[in-house]
Amino acid sequence: MARSADDLPAWARAARDQWFWRGEGRPPFAVVPGPDQFSVWDYPRPPCLVPETREVVICWGDVEVARTQRAIRVLETSHPPSFYLPWDDVARRFLQPAAGASLCEWKGPARYWTLVDGERRLPHVAWSYPQALAGAEALANCVAFYPQALDCSVDGASVEPQPGGFYGGWITPELTGPFKGDPGSEGW
Repeated sequence: MARSADDLPAWARAARDQWFWRGEGRPPFAVVPGPDQFSVWDYPRPPCLVPETREVVICWGDVEVARTQRAIRVLETSHPPSFYLPWDDVARRFLQPAAGASLCEWKGPARYWTLVDGERRLPHVAWSYPQALAGAEALANCVAFYPQALDCSVDGASVEPQPGGFYGGWITPELTGPFKGDPGSEGW
């Protein structure tokens, strides 16, 4: 069950209070978007959850892992969006729980997933928030994938992974950065 915004754990409140950039103005180093582009520096913090009707496809080699037009895009200052796909549109037979966990001050406790197809394994390639915090409840029945080792597309356009090994954002052609995860972005 999600918590109300007034009932946040102390760790979440403390983590939320640290953020300076909250999408209220672009820093001087941000790339100015051109026509039909969007700056990740205009995204808010706390993040905004937006229904995504473009077709999202995730393949692992020749295996289609997911296909949907019902994804949720999470827009957060300095990050390319993460795409959360409804479990109903994911081939769950390929996913097994993975060890480990993490906490997001905006979304809650995460659990991780490994892709398995026979002898092939892709560890910790996906995550979910089954007990999402207030404001992120729509993610409770979804899963997101790190695009680094997968073929991901949005409306037919190939996705580039967000820099850095920890982040799971999807860089699509309409986005400008720089992006969290680039060298020197630790304090963003």
